[in-house]
Amino acid sequence: MRMGSAGSSGREERLPSGAEEQLSGGDQTLELTGRYLKRLPGPVCALGSLQKLYISGTGLRELPEEIEGLRELRILALDFNKLEEVPEALCRLPRLTRLYLGSNRLFGLPAEFAQLQTLRCLWIENNYLYHFPRALLQMPALQSLQMGDNRLRALPGSLPRMTGLRGLWLYGNRFEEFPQPLLRMSQLHILDLDRNKIIDFPDLAHLKGLRLFSYDHNPVKAPPCVADTVTLVGDGAQELMEAREERLQSLREQEERDEQEENGSEAMQGTLRNDSSLLEDAEGSFSALECSPEET
Repeated sequence: MRMGSAGSSGREERLPSGAEEQLSGGDQTLELTGRYLKRLPGPVCALGSLQKLYISGTGLRELPEEIEGLRELRILALDFNKLEEVPEALCRLPRLTRLYLGSNRLFGLPAEFAQLQTLRCLWIENNYLYHFPRALLQMPALQSLQMGDNRLRALPGSLPRMTGLRGLWLYGNRFEEFPQPLLRMSQLHILDLDRNKIIDFPDLAHLKGLRLFSYDHNPVKAPPCVADTVTLVGDGAQELMEAREERLQSLREQEERDEQEENGSEAMQGTLRNDSSLLEDAEGSFSALECSPEET
């Protein structure tokens, strides 16, 4: 399965070495991670049935327009490269579900990024995002958003529009206050605000969907108030959760005692009812004997 196209120098472009062997087994996955690539070879973009493409750490600075030819692509890993922008062509991949853009040189995302309505997981950590990309607000089906180690100071008030979001990683940014829009995102399961500059947290007990909240390396004086179902990671979290477990264990034991007492009370009432019934039967028999005429 040899594919080629004419490059700018007139020489025929071919798939990188070993790529044909990877694809010959029928697995629609191409792993090019760690190879030095000045640019993505044209024949790769012609693999219309490719589903997974890993080109992390290859030194890429840009992507060709032809990448939109990967119509069946589900997973695209572009992390640890030197990309300074996301091309519009990438935003026209109709089946993409996971996109990894971490550790590049991105300052934002194009408006066309919102066309990726099938996207469920986006990792864009360790870039140069000073503002939350507005295009993401038009992607309510996005479930996992990794934005750690950027330059964010605030979140947009319309963030709760992202109703599908379950995991949000915001560690290593520049928040000095807890972002208020997060108080209206009760569907979140995971929230990570490690390594910011937050000195106080509001009451988060109403976030019933929350299961893990990480707040480590913030200058807070005490752990935040959360529901009993939330695992905390941060200064003072271990002590708080141990105390919580003792309290919950005490409540469980008290409930067991109450249940036992209730069952015992019901059993006693049943015994009394049975004794009363027997007494009534005995009294009835005695009365019958008293009323019987004597035989002569």
